[in-house]
This record gives sequence, C-alpha cells and structure tokens, in this order.
Amino acid sequence: MDLITNLSLGFGVAFTPINLAYAFLGCLLGTLIGVLPGVGPVATIAMLLPATYALPPVSALIMLGGIYYGAQYGGSTTAILVNLPGESSSVVTTLDGYQMARKGRAGPALAAAGLGSFFAGCVGTLILAAFAPPLTELAFKFGPAEYFSLMVLGLIGAVVLASGSLIKAIAMIILGLLMGLIGTDVNSGVARYSMDIPELTDGVGFVTIAMGVFGYGEIIANLSRPADQREVFTSKVQGLFPTMQDFKHMLPAVLRGTILGSLLGVLPGGGALLAAFAAYTIEKKTKLQPGEVPFGQGNIRGVAAPESANNAGAQTSFIPLLTLGIPPNAVMALMVGAMTIHNIQPGPQVMTSNPQLFWGLIASMWIGNLMLVILNLPLIGMWIKLLTVPYRFLFPAIVLFCAIGVYSTNNNTFDIWLVAIFGLIGYIFILLGCEPAPLLLGFILGPMMEENLRRALLLSRGDWTVFATRPLSAGLLAAALLLIVIVLLPSVKKKRAETFVEE
Repeated sequence: MDLITNLSLGFGVAFTPINLAYAFLGCLLGTLIGVLPGVGPVATIAMLLPATYALPPVSALIMLGGIYYGAQYGGSTTAILVNLPGESSSVVTTLDGYQMARKGRAGPALAAAGLGSFFAGCVGTLILAAFAPPLTELAFKFGPAEYFSLMVLGLIGAVVLASGSLIKAIAMIILGLLMGLIGTDVNSGVARYSMDIPELTDGVGFVTIAMGVFGYGEIIANLSRPADQREVFTSKVQGLFPTMQDFKHMLPAVLRGTILGSLLGVLPGGGALLAAFAAYTIEKKTKLQPGEVPFGQGNIRGVAAPESANNAGAQTSFIPLLTLGIPPNAVMALMVGAMTIHNIQPGPQVMTSNPQLFWGLIASMWIGNLMLVILNLPLIGMWIKLLTVPYRFLFPAIVLFCAIGVYSTNNNTFDIWLVAIFGLIGYIFILLGCEPAPLLLGFILGPMMEENLRRALLLSRGDWTVFATRPLSAGLLAAALLLIVIVLLPSVKKKRAETFVEE
C-alpha cells in the first residue's frame, strides 16, 4: 500500500508541465547524443551541469536522468545501421543488429531494440521502486574479491560469445586486457606502456578504439573491394516492424535480458555493460528455434536481449545512488554532483527527507521511457532512409562524425590519429576473421579487474585463497570454470563450429 501512495506522490510531481518538458528535453538530447558516435552521456551531462543551477532540483535530475537512458536508446541506432556502437553497452548490439541491417531488416532490428528497451526500462523502474533497499544489500555483499570473480566470469562469457575460433577469441581478450594496462598505474602513479608519449599517460579511450576498430575498419574493408561490391546494404528493406514470428522469438529474450540487467545494473562498475554481454551469452546458449537465423548472422534475439539488459541496468543503477549515495558509474557520479549543487546529500535520507525528489525521479523514468518509444518508433523510417544514401557519400560522413566525436571527448588531435591506426588494426582483424567485441570487453574490464585484484590482495595481506574462501566469489569462479569445461567438450566444440559456419 505504501508503494502505491509513494508512486502517486511521484506521478503528481512528474506530471507537472515543467517536469514533463524537462523529461522530454532530456530524452530528446539523450537520443541525439546516443546516435552521434563518441559523444556519450558523460560528456553531455558534464557540459549541462552548470545549467542546472537555475532549475528546481527535481527538474534538473529528471532532465539528466532522461539524457542517461535516452543515450542507451540512441546508442543502438548507429550500432545497427552503421556498425558503430554509440555507447559501450551497444557493442554487443552490433554483432547481430548490423547483420540484420545488411539483410534489409534494419526496421525490425531498431523496433526490437526500442520495444525491448521500453519494456526493460519499465520493469527496471518498478524494481527500483519496490526493491531498492534489498537490492542495495545485495550490492553490499560484493567486495573486491567478488568483483574480480564476476569480471573473470564476464571474460569467459565473452569467449563463448565470440563467433569462430576459440583461440582467436582468447587472443582478442588478452589483447584487450593488455591495451587496458596502458596509462598510469593506479597505486604507484607511474606511467606504464605509454612509450614516452604524453597523450598515452591517461590511457587509450574506449571511444577511440570502438570508432577505429568498428567504424574505420569496416570502411577500409569496404573501400578495398571493387566498386560494384562496395554497397553494404545489398538487400531491399523488408518492412519497418518485426513480424509475429520475430515477436515470438524475441519475447523470451527480452524477459531474460530484463531480469539479468535489473540484477547486474545494481553493481558498481560496468553493470549495464556486463549485463548486455551476459544476456547475449545466455541467448547463444539457448537452443535455436526452427527457422531461426544463427547468431552473428542477424538473429533478432541478439538485438532484443542485450538492449533490454542494458536499459534495465541503466534504471537499476539509480538504486545505489538514491539509497546509499554510492554512484555505480561515471554518469551517476555526475548525478551526485547535480544533487550536491542543490544542497541535497545523496544517501538513505533522500527517501525520507526529500520524498518528492525520490519518487518524482522514479515516476519520471516511466514517463521518460514512454516518451522514448513515442520519439524513436516514428523515427525508424527516417533512420532507414540513411541506408539508401550511396556509400560514396555515406563513408565520408561516418569518418567526419567519428573524428568530431573522438576530438570532442578530449579536445585532442592525437586521438584522431589514434582512431586511424585502430582503423587499420580493425581492417587486419577483418582479414584475419577475428571478432572485435571480446577485445573491447577485455579492454573495459581489464583496469577494473586489476584494481579489484590488487584491492582484494591488499585487504587479505597477499593471501590468494581469499577468492576461494568467500562463498560468493568461489561460486562465480566455479561458474566460470564450468563454462570453460562446457565449451571445451568435444560435442559442444563440434556444435559450435557448425553454428558459426559462414553462409
């Protein structure tokens, strides 16, 4: 009963004209930012933070929240249409979404991403409203040892996720982990593997690698082909919305992705990103239905599940922020900044001392998700029009947007050269038949794994058994080991090889 009373208070706050206007503005900005390669929600919220001084606290947070989950939506658009993940959590969407676009099914892919995201966002918000305190307790049980084990499980999952050779997938993950080590050592403050290049002391940016390997690599591969074979989208566009068969396949995937995203989104670090990878891995382990396209060749479940997972994760990542005052990621850290600007101390007391803010923000998420669907579904036709643009005009535009996006993150021309180098590396990966998604996961999780490994060993005074003696950590490592055993079984290896045979 309390929940209904609280939500009615929240909707009363969220449904005021000013808050509806700021929710819409946030969603619109978020979608546009997600679509632009390289310009993520972190940079946008950081730029808009001073502008929130003049706004009422609830309106400011509603707008910033809209930008965050709007960018999750928008990131999938470029991932599907031009193989460019706008957000780190959209990397997995490129695997099947882009293949669907190439086969003329960009419309169903965009609709699956939008509808899956809407459902997951609504469920995530409901979980946020109903289970915030117990889920926070779950997050509290995760110490450095548990985080390290969870990330090991994530990397093993990425090996399963990669199409083709297991050796190549492992090599890509190791390369990603090594690239993640470039920069300044967390503990000693010493620059490592930076080759005395000042720009590399801060490490290599995710955007730089993603744009180069995915975007530029694909462009170079296309330009290396004869002009008559260069068009990427050879198939005619087949409908704008999913068929009944598509809905039948994607509904269970959306449910699985939503549950996984809701749980993993609570965890500090890469919750939404891990959820997207884990959701895709689970879908690949689920038996293909009759008439279903293999994964990596344009399976709609490969779009619906990770998109649902990252959106559910985006909503539940507000739980540690609102109940404990702990920001689980960079965007939430900026939200703490916005709350501090308005003299609001994030933490357990927000719910009691400022219920209008707490429940108003939660109610605005429902409204925001609805606005995003209303905004995005009519735009599908417009986005698909992009695919009819001749490739000779499309590729210079992609190169230009990538360069602008990469430059805007650090205002540094060195990053543009770096993208070009990674573009060549991406082209080599295409020639060698290597899947770049595990490399990106290794790159993102590498520094987080190292930090938690060192922290766990510092706390246990160098005792390595800490990973096996803590029940949750041991359980996660056991799951990772089981996954390795399953993948190495001869029957599974044979089945895997059959699944990934190129058409």
